[in-house]
Amino acid sequence: MAEQTREYRDRLFCFIFGSEAHKEWTLSLYNAVNGSNYTDPEGITIATLSQVVYMGMHNDVAFLIADEINLYEQQSTFNPNMPLRLLQYTGNIYEKLIVLNRKNKYGRTLIPLPVPKLVVFYNGAAEQPDETTLRLSDAFPAHRRDDADIAVRVRMININKGRNPSLADSCRPLAEYAWLVDAIRANERCAPPESAIDEALERMPDHFHIKRFLEAHKAEVKKMLLTEYNEAETLAMFKEEGRAEGRAEGRAEAEQKMSLLISKLVAAGRTSEIASVANAARREQLYREFGMA
Repeated sequence: MAEQTREYRDRLFCFIFGSEAHKEWTLSLYNAVNGSNYTDPEGITIATLSQVVYMGMHNDVAFLIADEINLYEQQSTFNPNMPLRLLQYTGNIYEKLIVLNRKNKYGRTLIPLPVPKLVVFYNGAAEQPDETTLRLSDAFPAHRRDDADIAVRVRMININKGRNPSLADSCRPLAEYAWLVDAIRANERCAPPESAIDEALERMPDHFHIKRFLEAHKAEVKKMLLTEYNEAETLAMFKEEGRAEGRAEGRAEAEQKMSLLISKLVAAGRTSEIASVANAARREQLYREFGMA
């Protein structure tokens, strides 16, 4: 039951590509991204941080292969802060590896570390290039960027249907995931979210690798997709409300706080209350309830 509860809090991307039962899909994604040809899925160690939640509070998929640590995030909205977030996630993964291997980071022996490879898979509705590089230095004052002692580079890849076709051809599960997201998005133009999801899952071609897996976990899959939809809709309403009131200053901090609140609701199994967060009075009540006031 504990595992099932955790899965409800995952994004669908993580559910598909971070699954111990289907490491071959993770390996396929890795090979497609890196142009490699590894063949043994058992060579992968899934190292996704526990307590994965929505809104990107933790990383989506992390795994070890050869001498690398690969952190993969899926984002449906553009987030320029991914270098900062993935830097923090990498530190958490390193700490986990040090503890598991009983290393002493305060000792006199250098601890060998896997090389971090950071990738964001973008599938939002807003237009973004096929691929771009996000850098931590973009957040520094312009005149000090070359002076920083920490450099973080994140590769952002657009995985919407029709984008990066060579990547989709190399990783069929990724192409199928993109097809599903695109089908749901198209259905939402004339149907409520739950019906849009049901119709997309029903129309998914039988030869798709991920179809049986999704059908076997249909309740979890629908909950993930509905929760993500509610989050996106609520954040959009909140942003529009802020624009209408002319609150440019402090809006980013307010959105970040609301994102944390939504994550807490999801973690508490109260996903049905996400939509109410758009209401300012109810939002303040929940902030007090969760000690965020």
